[in-house]
Amino acid sequence: MELKRRIQASYLAVMMIWSTTPLSIQWSATEVDYLFGVTSRMVIGLFISLLLLRFMGLSLHTHRKALQTYLAAGLGIFGAMICVYWGAQYIPSGWISVLFGLTPIMTGVMARRFLGEKALSGVRLLGVILGISGLVVVFWGSLHFSPTAWLGVAALMVSVTLHSISTVWTKALGWQGNGVEITAGALVVAVPLYLLSWWLSDGQWPETVPLKAALSILYLGSVATVLGFGAFYYVLRHVDATRVALLTLVTPIIALWLGRWLNQEKLTWMVLAGTLLILSGLILYELGERRGTGKR
Repeated sequence: MELKRRIQASYLAVMMIWSTTPLSIQWSATEVDYLFGVTSRMVIGLFISLLLLRFMGLSLHTHRKALQTYLAAGLGIFGAMICVYWGAQYIPSGWISVLFGLTPIMTGVMARRFLGEKALSGVRLLGVILGISGLVVVFWGSLHFSPTAWLGVAALMVSVTLHSISTVWTKALGWQGNGVEITAGALVVAVPLYLLSWWLSDGQWPETVPLKAALSILYLGSVATVLGFGAFYYVLRHVDATRVALLTLVTPIIALWLGRWLNQEKLTWMVLAGTLLILSGLILYELGERRGTGKR
């Protein structure tokens, strides 16, 4: 019972953090380069996670399974997040969470291929079709939103794909490591890649960092990265990959309204229609998943 409460608390924490992350990402790039924003976030996250490990009396494991898990998670954090930060320059923050709503479908398809789960059929297949239809509607709407918005949508879809690959790969390895440890190990892999990317880009420290950007980077580095990823890997340790990805069922709605309320972002009817299709697809996908596993 205690384990169940911990999983539920971690699940809720990830949901709330992921709802606020898109807007924080956009604010963290206010008047500073996006690579500086994401790199500084990850450096802060690595520093805090290593301190937390020491405080908890834990250390990074160096056996093969642990190193493979750090690699799978770290490459996912690097590839997925750098695409998110780049794409966030072209689209409203709420769209980020909407497009990430496709993660359960992408993860489910990959899980069936690489984790040996059942093939898509019936209600689940209909859910996939609705989700893809929603993506098409959002993409089409982006062409009318601004001349460059489609770049953001495309970057987010690459990010979703990389995140799903990382999730399935990490789950397939099956190592039951502590969530904070996996986060720290993943950041040990990801941070050098971020630093190299920033250095190759320009490697220049901004003359000034606005307060909003600085606070956003601090929030992302401490809460979103350490607590968010730590809770995510803790949930992933106890729950199957597809159900972990269903966290994105609620976050798009919260993120859209946070963007509208705090960042004055416009909600076009096509984006709302696409969001409805994606969420409907996820609901049907979840219903099909429950039927497929015999749950009521």
